[in-house]
Amino acid sequence: MAWRGYGALVQRSEVPDVGRDPLRLIRLNAVHNFRDLGGYPTADGGTTRWGRLFRADGLYRLTDADLDVVRQLGLRTVIDLRTREELDERGTFPVNDHPVTFHHVSVITSTWTAADAEGEHDAADFLERAYLAILDEGEERLAEALVLLSEPGALPAVFHCAAGKDRTGLLAMLVLGCLGVPDDYIVADYSLTEDGMQRMREWAEREQPELFQRISSGPTIFSAAVPEAMHRMIGHVRERHGGLREFALALGVPAEAIERLRAELVD
Repeated sequence: MAWRGYGALVQRSEVPDVGRDPLRLIRLNAVHNFRDLGGYPTADGGTTRWGRLFRADGLYRLTDADLDVVRQLGLRTVIDLRTREELDERGTFPVNDHPVTFHHVSVITSTWTAADAEGEHDAADFLERAYLAILDEGEERLAEALVLLSEPGALPAVFHCAAGKDRTGLLAMLVLGCLGVPDDYIVADYSLTEDGMQRMREWAEREQPELFQRISSGPTIFSAAVPEAMHRMIGHVRERHGGLREFALALGVPAEAIERLRAELVD
């Protein structure tokens, strides 16, 4: 699928403050962007259910204390969007300690390198191009992940990548869009990742100097989570398909899968 440029600007102060709800962030020691996708309004007057679907960063870092918290969520399904190389190097969700149905759905075959950001200075512009590339390569895998979430008995579930920002953000866009969540709430949900990235940097500086060095030595725009980027992505999809649900259908997601997901996730 070929995409073309789409220009727009939106500031975080212009989207709903969805991070204020105490249920939003699942507070853990070594995982910093584990969030509940409940509490969002839908266009037909509903609200997404709390405690059913979560998005997160690298769950391979879960400590024993973290796992005690996660067990209380009753997770049945974990979808890992990282590459095979990332799984081999860093590990996965501790299935042996907390049995779940684990799915590896690698959205892209390789992660960004410094060369990908060469000459880039504007975070929104870089992320727009990078996210379009992710869609070009990984749209079928994103659709696969959405179908897996819709399977009977799959919920409660969590999907994640490394930072819980880019691949995770695009899947969250697709899921929330299929549920009928308005665009500004999808952008607002994405924007919360900025806080998660800051928590990750502060923790890494204290607890994992190697990770902190890896983050610090990379291009700063790799860590950005500016709302304009997600706003532009939704604009691209609407321009080409008319809406996010229509986009999912175009990717081959069955209408019945979307309706099952709505029945499970929307009050």
